Amino acid sequence: MSLYHLVIYVPLSHADAVRRALAESGAGTIGNYDGCSFSSRGTGRFRPLKGADPHVGSVGQIEEVEEERIEVVVEEKFLHAVLAAVKAAHPYEEPAMHLWKMEDYKNW
Repeated sequence: MSLYHLVIYVPLSHADAVRRALAESGAGTIGNYDGCSFSSRGTGRFRPLKGADPHVGSVGQIEEVEEERIEVVVEEKFLHAVLAAVKAAHPYEEPAMHLWKMEDYKNW
């Protein structure tokens, strides 16, 4: 089974909705547990460019938003559904995400 580590940055107002979408689409299952995630808070910074339709801020202006970094594991078989669910639940036009394939640490 291939596992991936997914990190999503989301404004606090939508963090619960994104976590729920992650769990409902198959992310965050570890052994006999589901809905597993880790979150930390920080400040996201960005400047919408010409042609952008920002959820927060204005084109050409630097914006700072208090955001939550949500981390989950995702089995490869759920990856497409999870990414689609995150994009549907996330308010940003371009959600900031990172995705890494994980090594199978259980066999070491």
